[in-house]
This record gives sequence, structure tokens and C-alpha cells, in this order.
Amino acid sequence: MDRRKASVIIGAVLSAAVAGSTPARAQTFQSYRCVDGTQFIVAFYQYDKRAYLQIDGRSLTLARRFGLSGARYSGSGVTLKITRDGATVKHARRPATACGLT
Repeated sequence: MDRRKASVIIGAVLSAAVAGSTPARAQTFQSYRCVDGTQFIVAFYQYDKRAYLQIDGRSLTLARRFGLSGARYSGSGVTLKITRDGATVKHARRPATACGLT
């Protein structure tokens, strides 16, 4: 009976070690500076279609929207468009402004 308990405990420890060794979700952080002086940071996670944005001291989650060229995200009055040429952001009732990676 002791041998059986030991094998169950060893099995539980090994399975916990294997489960605990999974890699963290891949993430990408990008920092942008815009023509009008706005600065923001956006994060993308590998298995999530949303963009996580920090702008004007606020943290926002933007849902992916349909875009013809590039990616477009919007939510909470903020629209972010990212293309090969750069990005534009529209927020706080301001006109859309061009932004580039910093």
C-alpha cells in the first residue's frame, strides 16, 4: 500500500511540473509617437485578436475591426489603424494623426 501511495504522489508531482513548464503567451509591445505629440503603447498577444492600448493615462482594450489595408482596432472612442507605412490614431474627438514607431 505504501508503494502505491508513493507512485501516486510521484505521478502528481511530475504532472504538475509538466503543466507548470508551459511557456508564457507570446506578446508584442510597440511604442508609438504621433505628429501631434501623442504617445501610446500597444500590446498584442498571440492568441488574442484585440489590441491593448495605453494612451492619455488610460488603459483600453480595442476590438479588431474589418479593414481593407492593414489592421484596424477600435473601442471607447479610440480608433487605431496600422499599415505597412505606419499607424494613425484618432482619439478624444481629435482628428486622426499619423504615428510612427519609437
